Amino acid sequence: MKTDLGLSGAVVLVTGGVRGVGRGITDVFLAHGAHVVTCARRETATTAEFVQCDVRDETQVKSLIDGIVHNHGRLDVVVNNAGGAPYAPAAEASTRLHDKIVQLNLLTPLLVSQHANAVMQRQDGGGSIVMISSVSGTRASPGTAAYGAAKAGLDNLAASLAVEWAPKVRVNTLDVGMVRTEQAHLHYGSEAAVEAVGKTVPLGRLAEPAEVGACAAFLASGLASYVSGATLLVHGGGEVPAFLAAADVNQREDS
Repeated sequence: MKTDLGLSGAVVLVTGGVRGVGRGITDVFLAHGAHVVTCARRETATTAEFVQCDVRDETQVKSLIDGIVHNHGRLDVVVNNAGGAPYAPAAEASTRLHDKIVQLNLLTPLLVSQHANAVMQRQDGGGSIVMISSVSGTRASPGTAAYGAAKAGLDNLAASLAVEWAPKVRVNTLDVGMVRTEQAHLHYGSEAAVEAVGKTVPLGRLAEPAEVGACAAFLASGLASYVSGATLLVHGGGEVPAFLAAADVNQREDS
């Protein structure tokens, strides 16, 4: 039985909510009766209301938020999902690439949140902002160093905004681990490799996008009404320490 999260009729913005993790988040909010607006740089088919928008551009972000309020009267929830980065060793990546990665994964969520907060502060019910961060921000992130650093900054940003914007607006973060999306093969390779990577997670598999969406919906809902400035780990238990595979002694002792 689906838990009633009290999201029916809520107006929700999910940035980058048309594919991958973002699509999973969008679908969960829709399933709970929310009216979801999503955006991306290029027009695409989606079951949610779609607005073409480059969320790195302040003029477009302002137009996006203003349009939502004009059409729906309010904005209850924002899920800052847009982000990502290509594999690029730090010694070889250009300054321009690093700038773009930090902008998309740290400064853009701040920009969207600023405009959303301005609306939510005027609403009787305030609002909720959920940042989609990554475990890359809490551990080494070789090959995506700027991305990991930006996500670490995003975790801190959310905690700071939660203090500044309380009590009207709650701000929380999901630190997401590995997820099986339609582009998983680009990160991990063949289906056999995806399965093998999943076995390195204590729960034995990669997350499904809808499982991330369920966590975002919980944080946005009234069930989390006293949760703000929090970081929820959505990583299946993390990663099994590599030394355990290399060790040749029994790790368990019978009592």
